[in-house]
Amino acid sequence: MDTMSSEGTVNAKYTAQAWINDHLGELLDWHAHIWELAEPAWREYDSQAWYVQKLREQGFEVEDGSAGMPTAFSARWSNGTGPTLLTYAEYDAVPGNSQAATTTEAPRGELSRFAPGHTDPHSALGISTLAGLLATKHAMEIYGITGTLRYTGEPAEKMHGSKVVHGLRGYYDDADAIVSFHPFYMLPLCNTARWDTQCGAYYSKVYTFACDEPETWQLSSVDPHSPIPASHSAARAPGANLALTQMLSASRSMLDSMLPATGGWSFTDAILTDGQATADNLPQRVARLQFSWRTPDIEMAEHILEVLDRNALAAAMMAHCEVDQRWVARSRPGRTNHVLARTLYDILAEVGPPSYGPEAVALAQEVQSNLGVEVSEHPFLPETEQLIEPEEAERLLREQMPAWQRNWTSDDYVEMSHYAPLVRFYVSRPALASVPGAGPYPGWVMNALGGMRATIAPTIITAGKTISGTFLELLAHPETLTEARNEFDVRVDAEPMPALLAADFEAPIDLPWPDYRINRANGQRRW
Repeated sequence: MDTMSSEGTVNAKYTAQAWINDHLGELLDWHAHIWELAEPAWREYDSQAWYVQKLREQGFEVEDGSAGMPTAFSARWSNGTGPTLLTYAEYDAVPGNSQAATTTEAPRGELSRFAPGHTDPHSALGISTLAGLLATKHAMEIYGITGTLRYTGEPAEKMHGSKVVHGLRGYYDDADAIVSFHPFYMLPLCNTARWDTQCGAYYSKVYTFACDEPETWQLSSVDPHSPIPASHSAARAPGANLALTQMLSASRSMLDSMLPATGGWSFTDAILTDGQATADNLPQRVARLQFSWRTPDIEMAEHILEVLDRNALAAAMMAHCEVDQRWVARSRPGRTNHVLARTLYDILAEVGPPSYGPEAVALAQEVQSNLGVEVSEHPFLPETEQLIEPEEAERLLREQMPAWQRNWTSDDYVEMSHYAPLVRFYVSRPALASVPGAGPYPGWVMNALGGMRATIAPTIITAGKTISGTFLELLAHPETLTEARNEFDVRVDAEPMPALLAADFEAPIDLPWPDYRINRANGQRRW
């Protein structure tokens, strides 16, 4: 059927919610599996393979390795002619954050504490959207609701990796609406939907310095009669490491001159570790430096880019190197859609906020006790169990920002919002309230709570039911999708923002990103 009665829509929503309740144990098993894998960006091989297999078992057609990205996928299930609705999974973890699902600080298993761990956690992001997807499919089958469900696997979110590539290749073009979920990570955006202030621009680029002709550095130091230069005593080319350090120090020292002192922006760097170690009498052949920057708008991002490109050329010339520049991501600020934001938030209000039961409270109190802080009767941050209207969250968010600033922080959902109407919403993850005089909790606490079944279950339940309810509402009321598309078109016409990368841009999967080494004989993973 193309439309449903109000009673039929309500029944379909209840059926979807019941599916999530009935399968909660299985969903938590799935979450624990992805959480324990904790594979880093562009190297999420086992996590992606699990999703591909699970979706095929559930009747989806799945493209494995979509858009040329081995750890991405694109899945589709159709129940006849009707709207196409899309949501997605993320599953990348962050190096240096290995944490067991325990109430004390400890890495997982025998791994180094510098192995990756789920910080946001993307493990819950993916299983929550999968729960909503499968619950929607179940209700569509029961009630004969027509339409198509799309589900994409998005690797390397922390680098804004896959969504820009999927977008350029047309993977979002047929979507009538996109629902983007993330576990809450900053107040006031907790149990709400974004309203006007979306995430801003994000640029990330790798500069590779290569010293391929060290012999041309100082010809007079080489004995012309010897086939092998006296390399211990000859003048030696500075090499790639010098280029890297010069680039790093010059760019860091210029931060105050890159952007205004007000407004939300960030600038980070990472050294990719291949080629720096070499013999003591040879120049370093290659060194790679990644810079990533988040800005409220494209103009600021472009200014930083100009500075970095100049610095790279100067550092390469100084060190007798060539420099290669490789984009990782170049994302536009997001587009708002009030129609979808209001529709989803109304469903979230029907579902209600997460609630932490006695087992979750006991685990949180055990964390407090192990840290030596006063144990709270209600240890969780109050906002995690409260709803906040999108307009009120917007008002509080604007209080933290200069009046001129339109966007805040960054996330790669923004690229999806340029291809179809999109709503971005948040459901609380387990977070503890501060204890007076104790200071902030160490980072491992939130990571650990994100892996415990009793503490992460409320996130998965609430987000999954919100997604299924929103999908079923939109399928029952295609006129809402028409309104959302009209709003989308008006916003695009008012402020065109063409893609910032070429249509044939390829994901930088070949760069030496951090990875696990797996013993294929016994499956043991080492960092």
